[in-house]
Amino acid sequence: MREDLENLVGREIVVDTDGPLIYIGTLNRIGRRILLLENVDVHDMRDGQPTTTREVYIMQSRKHGIQVNRDSVIVPLDRVASVSLLSEIKLF
Repeated sequence: MREDLENLVGREIVVDTDGPLIYIGTLNRIGRRILLLENVDVHDMRDGQPTTTREVYIMQSRKHGIQVNRDSVIVPLDRVASVSLLSEIKLF
């Protein structure tokens, strides 16, 4: 997994977690147990409109740009469900 992530350093990514949080930002560093992201939108799906899905929120971020609300965030790898390049998110 680490080798695959190394190719994403410096690029805008979407980190889905096993909980309600989504992280959208630039991957800065990969540690043994963490991802360090910069210029990050941390979005808690519990805070949004009940009709907004993860997919819709991520597509809106791709279309309109990242709504940065944190300079940097440490994401524990054991909470990561998936990592995608923001540029590869399909717009409908």
